[in-house]
Amino acid sequence: MERRQARSGSPYEKTMGFSRAVRVGSTIAVSGTAPIWPDGRVDPDPAAQARRCWEIVVAALEELGATVADVVRTRQYVVSADVADDVGAVHGEVFGAVRPASTMVVVAGLLDPRWVVEVEADAVVRL
Repeated sequence: MERRQARSGSPYEKTMGFSRAVRVGSTIAVSGTAPIWPDGRVDPDPAAQARRCWEIVVAALEELGATVADVVRTRQYVVSADVADDVGAVHGEVFGAVRPASTMVVVAGLLDPRWVVEVEADAVVRL
C-alpha cells in the first residue's frame, strides 16, 4: 500500500522525525497537534488554542484526501480540567455532526508550557 505524509511546518517534525499525518490505504493518523501559529505565537485562550489545533489537523486531513467527516477518533490532552469545557466546546463546533469516538485526558504538562491543549485524530477515508 502507498504511504503518504503531510507536513505542517512544525519545527519538531524534522528534529524529532515525524510527520503531521500519515496515510496508508484508507487510514490516516494525525500526530499530536499543538496550538502554534506560523509565527510561533501561542494564544493563551484555551478555546483559541483548541481551534488552532483543529485547523492544523483539518489541513493535514485535506492534504491527504480526507475531510472532518472521515474522522473516527479524536484525543484531546489538556493541562487542567478547568479548560475542558472551552476545549470540548470547540471539539463540538468541529465534530458535532460527525461525533467520532473521543477521549479527553488531563495531563501533568505538555512540551511547551504555553500550551493548554494538544490533540490527535484518526480518520478512515471512504473509498
